[in-house]
Amino acid sequence: MTVEQIGGRRSAPGPCTARPAAGADGRGTALVWVLAVVCGVAVGNVYFPQALVPLVGEGFGVSADSASAVVTAVQVGYAAGIFLVVPLGDRVRARTLLVALLGASGVALLAAAAAPSLPVLVGASAVVGVTTVAAPVVGPMAAGLVDARRRGVVGGTLLSGSLGGMLLSRVLGGVVGEGAGWRAVYAGAAVLTGVAAVAVARVVPTTVPPSGDRYPALLAEPLRLLRREPELRRSAAYQAAVFAGFSAVWTGVALLLTGPAYGLGAGAVGALALVNAATMFCTPVAGRWVDRLGSDAVNLVCLVAVVGAGGVLALGALGGAVGLTALVAGTLLLDVGMQSGMVANQVRIYTLPGEARSRLNTAYMTCAYIGGSIGSTAGARVYGACGGGGGAGWLGVCGVLVGLAGVVLGWHMGRGGAAQRR
Repeated sequence: MTVEQIGGRRSAPGPCTARPAAGADGRGTALVWVLAVVCGVAVGNVYFPQALVPLVGEGFGVSADSASAVVTAVQVGYAAGIFLVVPLGDRVRARTLLVALLGASGVALLAAAAAPSLPVLVGASAVVGVTTVAAPVVGPMAAGLVDARRRGVVGGTLLSGSLGGMLLSRVLGGVVGEGAGWRAVYAGAAVLTGVAAVAVARVVPTTVPPSGDRYPALLAEPLRLLRREPELRRSAAYQAAVFAGFSAVWTGVALLLTGPAYGLGAGAVGALALVNAATMFCTPVAGRWVDRLGSDAVNLVCLVAVVGAGGVLALGALGGAVGLTALVAGTLLLDVGMQSGMVANQVRIYTLPGEARSRLNTAYMTCAYIGGSIGSTAGARVYGACGGGGGAGWLGVCGVLVGLAGVVLGWHMGRGGAAQRR
């Protein structure tokens, strides 16, 4: 398949690809869904180790705290990969880069499956994290292959794939790990990653790298873009704040459900996360609305939804069936608002200079992950400071979410009023 086949008709060459596509026929739609699956496989490699920590600890005869270093290693590696590898999407042919990353990740997963000791597994996991950044590479590439009027729906579809990988990998990792052992999970992930590499090699069209900059310049560019592009700063600030509140809630809800208010096991947290798999079906819809109404309109709805989610989640402090229902409804509303807002923010930054899309995405996602890390820490500390296992601790976490989203909502509405006055 060539680039022009993704839209069914030819367009004039642009800065990002040999021939950017304009619309979408059946083949183009199929390509987008293949890329969505590739994103899911890659993102799943970051999250399935979370379900294997107890099994890894038992396998090596170490505590769960020591075994959790595997999760930390893959997450730190992923953050490093975003910063160090994703900018290469503007310098290296996308198909070549994706096949190389997926191939290297598959090899690292096999090394993890055969690891003779925990330190080797930790090292292999770090390599998995660095090399499994296919999703942040695919997003900018896809934005350059489709008409600007379809970037929202395509971005939403790709995000659905990533969400599916994040949610399902935890569930499948736990089920397969319990039945066949944690090594089988890593081996299975290696096979899936290899299949994804083959699929990319066969179906992803050839593109022309938009930049000839040297690697040091590519690494420095995200910081320059943040300084130069106000719309990038705005999108990054929106996502960092909302993702911080999101992370605070998911850290706090784990403490709430396993604490005295509910007295449930860790499996309840996983079940709650699985309920939110419905978000996968919402992001493509959000993408279509972004294409029709623009990013600002969708951001407004999403920010209102996130603030509202904070109010619903606060009812979780009541405990019992009422509280549990509130947690299910509130986390679902929060997930939909956060992820749909992410689609709007990414479409906004993809309207900026096309030759730097990968570096724009690097800057944006780095800010988002910094916000998420701060939110996770804040959620745990606020929960403990406000009463720990009691309802007051959970109300404090909900206050963090409402406060962060409320500040961004006020900023967003203020910008709208300023624009109308002009």
